[in-house]
Amino acid sequence: MAKKQTAKHEVKKERKQEAKEQRAHEKRRAEQRNVALRIGLYATLSAVVLVSAYWAYGKITEKVPWTSVPILESPHIPLGTAHPPYNSDPPTSGPHTDDLAIWGVHNEPIPKEMQLHNLEDGGVVINYSCRDCPDLVERLKAIVGRYDRVVLAPYPGLDRNIALTAWGKIDKFDEFDETRIVKFIKAHIGIDHHRSGG
Repeated sequence: MAKKQTAKHEVKKERKQEAKEQRAHEKRRAEQRNVALRIGLYATLSAVVLVSAYWAYGKITEKVPWTSVPILESPHIPLGTAHPPYNSDPPTSGPHTDDLAIWGVHNEPIPKEMQLHNLEDGGVVINYSCRDCPDLVERLKAIVGRYDRVVLAPYPGLDRNIALTAWGKIDKFDEFDETRIVKFIKAHIGIDHHRSGG
C-alpha cells in the first residue's frame, strides 16, 4: 500500500513538474511571440520613417524648372504711377495696384502692376507671346479653366512663348508642357503674400 501511495505521489509530482514545465514553455513561447511582434513593429515603423524621409528629401532636393526672383518692395500705387523697374519680365513682385485682374482668360494684355496684385493674393499668371497660335492658347485655356486663381493673358514683347509667374517665381519656355505648367500652378497657387513685402 505504501508503494502504491508513493507511486501515486511520484505520478502527481511528475504531473505537477510537467505542468510547471509546460507553463514555463508556454510563457517562453509567449515572450518570443511578443519579441517577434515588437521587432516586426519596429521594423515596419523604421521602414515607414525611412520611406517618408527619402520622399521628403526627394521633394526638398527636387530640381524645379522655375527661378526664384528676389522680392522687391511692393507698395500699392495708382495705375500709371512711375516706379522703380521690376527685376524680372514679367514681374514677380514690386509696386502694384489695389485692383485685381479678373481671374480667368483675358484676350487683352493686363498691366504689369495689376498682374502683381493677383500674384500677391496667391494667384498664378500665365502670359503668352505668339502670333497666330490658337492651338497653344486653347490648350492654355483648358488648364486655366481647372483653377480659380489663375490668369491667362497675352503679353506683347515677351522673350519666350510662355511665361508662368507667381510671387517671387518665374518660369519661361517656348513649347507647351502641361506637366510643367500644372506643377508650377500647384506649387504656388493659394499662398497669400501680403506679409512678404506687399
